[in-house]
Formats: sequence, structure tokens, C-alpha cells
Amino acid sequence: MSAEENDKALVARARKGDRRAFDLLVLKYQHRVQRLIARYIRDPEQVFDLAQETFIKAYRALERFRGDSAFYTWIYRIAVNTAKNQLASDARGGYMVSLNSGGSDESDEPMIEPEALRDGGTPDALAATEELKAAIDQAISDLPEDLRTALTLREMEGLSYDEIASVMDCPIGTVRSRIFRAREAIEQSIESLKGG
Repeated sequence: MSAEENDKALVARARKGDRRAFDLLVLKYQHRVQRLIARYIRDPEQVFDLAQETFIKAYRALERFRGDSAFYTWIYRIAVNTAKNQLASDARGGYMVSLNSGGSDESDEPMIEPEALRDGGTPDALAATEELKAAIDQAISDLPEDLRTALTLREMEGLSYDEIASVMDCPIGTVRSRIFRAREAIEQSIESLKGG
């Protein structure tokens, strides 16, 4: 049984009142959902609360899940909307968290790995690496929300273009365009640091 089929079976059981089935879905996706929300919200406690809120919303809306997309695509969409709603109501106005501030999960790798990031050792090289990392973080934070979301889902969460289109509720061509524009904007932002 594939992961997607397994998820559908768990959803079917949860719809029939099997809370343990939904608990298994929460266990499977909670860290990924928290990582996704952490791209928008800086406060770790708030990230945890919003992840819980995401799963509560999903549980309450389980009957409306049609299964047209994968469960994790659906839950990611709920998580993105929950994070966006929090940002909209937050007077401080949050920005995406630094690429390096996440947990130690292996899937939190940076989306851009220029040669300068791999060449460490000397104090000058380490300083250049830190400067480049800061420039990349800032370039990502400066992206418009739609570009940042598309790029985050693709590069940091590993979703396919189809899945991103479903999460963002837009055509796949729009997803491709947003990711291209985001990458281009980041490249332009860090061009001077790369010696170009």
C-alpha cells in the first residue's frame, strides 16, 4: 500500500469516528506542518499552537476532504492559510524564519548551496559564508508572499508543482512562474556577494 493509499484509509477510518486513525495522521505530518508554519511565524510556541490549530481545523473539516489531492497536500493548504491568517491578525507582521533557525531535521537543508557555503575553514571563508547565508535569508524574506510560499513548498518541503498548485489554489503555470521569479529575485539579490 502506497503512502497516499494509507493516508486515504486512515482518513476513511477517522471519518467513521476512529480517533486513533487521525492521531496517526497527526503523528505522520506534525513535524512537516510545524516546519512549514515556521517559515512564516518566528515564535516557536506560536508555531506549535498554529500546528495544533491546523490539525483541529482538518479534523473538523474531514467530511469535506474529497480526496482529489493527497491528504498532506490538503493539510499543507490548511497550514499555509492558518499561518497567513495569523500574520494578517498579528500587529507585528511576521516574516519567514531564517533558513538556519529550524530544528536539526535533515530535510531543513538550505535551498541554495553556492560553492562559498561549502568552502569553510578559514576565518575569511567563514565570514563570507555567514554573509551569504544572511543575504539569502534576507532575499527570501523580501519576496512577495506568493513567491515565498511557492518557493518554500517546492524547495524546502519538496512538493511537486501539481501539489503546490493544489495548496495555493492556482494553475500549475502560475506555480512555475512564481518559483522562477522567486529564484531569479534571490539570485539577483546575492549576485554581488558571489562576485558577479
